Amino acid sequence: MDANDGGSNAPEEGERTPASSEDGARPPAPSVGPRPPASSGGPHPPAAPEAPHPPAASGWPHVPAQQPPHPPPPEPPAQPQPPYDSEDAPTAVPAYPDARIGVAALSLRYQVGAALAVAVVAVAALVHLGMVFLHVAPSNTVTKQHGKAIDEWIYPEFEQNWKLFAPNPLQQNIEVQVRADVRTADGTTRTTGWYDLSAEDGAAIDGNLLPSHTEQNELRRAWDFLTATHDNSNRPIGLRGTLAETYLRRIVVLRLDRDDAAGKDGAVQRVQVRSRTTNVPPPEWSDEQVSTTPQYRLLPWWQVPADEAAGGVR
Repeated sequence: MDANDGGSNAPEEGERTPASSEDGARPPAPSVGPRPPASSGGPHPPAAPEAPHPPAASGWPHVPAQQPPHPPPPEPPAQPQPPYDSEDAPTAVPAYPDARIGVAALSLRYQVGAALAVAVVAVAALVHLGMVFLHVAPSNTVTKQHGKAIDEWIYPEFEQNWKLFAPNPLQQNIEVQVRADVRTADGTTRTTGWYDLSAEDGAAIDGNLLPSHTEQNELRRAWDFLTATHDNSNRPIGLRGTLAETYLRRIVVLRLDRDDAAGKDGAVQRVQVRSRTTNVPPPEWSDEQVSTTPQYRLLPWWQVPADEAAGGVR
């Protein structure tokens, strides 16, 4: 021992003894207090070194335990697989299996109202179809007894002229022609030649991929309307006959104005309409004999009001 050792009794490093306990318990470390104040009489004693951790029983150095992290949340248990295929799986059950939809969801009062409304619509549709059928059908006992009621139901909104039930289809060419008395600019009056209005419409339709509905039907329907409301003497039958005259007169006056029949500063005063009917010749293989001589139906002169003559009515 050195004289300057200060009388330290700390064991040397080689003299350290291993832990005597078999379970590898760590012996308590010697407490180290504050250093005593230095004395003037001798050197300071060295601080006692910290005792090392004794080795574990297995011979490995001791590792201090660490706090484990929070464990993950448990997974939900797996649902059992159904014993059927996905195609045969039952549909989802509604939240309210007893809920009613449609008319069944209405109260009894509204259900009765809906049933009555459907019944009224069905009856009206059947009556309308029956009236149209009787209107286009050939003359029979029902149309003879109730012809006026059928006409009041059909005209003017539901008029039909298809001739679906005609035993013989229409085999005539009907041309509507018109001429006029014109007052010229010098005050004299002259009568024009016949203007074939049907031929003008035919020329406008021929070769036209999108022909006008007016050119196809206006003049033809106006003439059919007039012949249906006039007798064989060209006298109007009731108010509809007068209406048919007015309608046809306005059409021919507008056509004459388009053809500039009155000339410059002239005015149409009267018009006269006629039809030229020619039978369609039968085919070569037919033995039917028909006359191809034109037949004319000449109507009386109609006075043209001043507003129509000036083109004010369109």
